[in-house]
Amino acid sequence: MRTVVIMQPTYLPWMGYFDLMDQSDYFVFLDSIQFEKRSWQQRNKIKSSEGELLLSVPVLSKGKFTQKINKVKINKSASFPKDHLKAIKYNYSRAKYFKKIFPGLEKILDKNFDFLVDLNIELIIWLKNLLGITTKLKRSSLLRVGGKKADLLISICKALKANAYLSPIGSKDYLKDGKLFKTNKISLFYQQFNHPQYHQLYDTFMPYLSIIDLLLNEGEKSLSIIQSGRKESSK
Repeated sequence: MRTVVIMQPTYLPWMGYFDLMDQSDYFVFLDSIQFEKRSWQQRNKIKSSEGELLLSVPVLSKGKFTQKINKVKINKSASFPKDHLKAIKYNYSRAKYFKKIFPGLEKILDKNFDFLVDLNIELIIWLKNLLGITTKLKRSSLLRVGGKKADLLISICKALKANAYLSPIGSKDYLKDGKLFKTNKISLFYQQFNHPQYHQLYDTFMPYLSIIDLLLNEGEKSLSIIQSGRKESSK
């Protein structure tokens, strides 16, 4: 069975994103659809002593309501990435793996990317390698595919000769009964993931943060912690 996962390239994703990646043969960045402002495509959360802290990448979006993800430019007039690096350093400098991991993050964020998608994908590749995931990566914009919604997902699966598609559980309503996948002889599965707890700084455990919270606190144990939350995928 050749399994494909198709996800938008998001900024410093949460651990469930990498659980999907770890279960797939091909992980496709869906960068050829419309950009959603104020979505996870440009933001994510870290933990501070006062609770969740949202980090958002400033982008140029005025008058660009229909631009695709791979066309979105970073707003360089803002104080990004300096503010993000400062916030991460301030809140995680006492984390066990901070000195080992932070320099790599700093190096990428300091690269002065023009496009948000290039920043997001380079960060995801770096995170994937830190975790030890070996899945092959593709961009939908570089595949010869067409269609919208489920038709586009089917086209991508066919382009990669996949016979299984693993989807986040949140897409179940969107994909409905999955009849289109059955018609095209592609098995449709849904991710089953129970967020595991791990060591964090400060007090009460907070789930659904950026993966960097896990990596800075748990280092090389991070992938096994992610896998511990995995349940068998459902149809």
